[in-house]
Amino acid sequence: PKYRGAAPIQWSVLNGDKETGITTMYMDEGMDTGDMIYKEVVEIGEYETTGELWDRLSILGGKLLVKTVEDIEKGIAPRIKQEGEFSIAPMLDREIAKINWKEKNAEEIKNLVRGLNPFMGAYTYLNEKKIKIWKVEKITREAFVELMPEFKEYTYRFKDIMPGTVLYADDKKGLYVMTNDDILSIIEIQGENAKR
Repeated sequence: PKYRGAAPIQWSVLNGDKETGITTMYMDEGMDTGDMIYKEVVEIGEYETTGELWDRLSILGGKLLVKTVEDIEKGIAPRIKQEGEFSIAPMLDREIAKINWKEKNAEEIKNLVRGLNPFMGAYTYLNEKKIKIWKVEKITREAFVELMPEFKEYTYRFKDIMPGTVLYADDKKGLYVMTNDDILSIIEIQGENAKR
């Protein structure tokens, strides 16, 4: 396994990995260091959340577990030494959930939102009220201007806009927030003490 520890699914999404998987293994003294029996690799969708991936992997894991137990019982289960690099996947704490608009780019914020959905939720503040963001889409500045042609004459000012600034908010066209490189379209949001 690439990730060893309490939150491998979340960290694969948070880190923007393109694939992850399920591994059955023999237990030994280390954390997730035993010989592998079987593994299945799956692609992670660009906008797939931890919850969605968790559901897919639980079905795959159940099937792989049945095969593993059957093959152990038959005495034909393989033992494959783990090789290569690995990362520790520690439990997530609340501090990771706060969006750092100044230091993180649009891709990193998108992955944070996906990675913490539905278990914790990424959040920010607006007028000292906590706002959770559950789903976003990343768009380039050029694509934003195509959607909103009225911004075309102001594109030279994009570089001066502070990351985290709401560029546009409309009931029909949506909510768009500036990042330090691109723009996030906020698809699903939750106000303080409110429903999504």
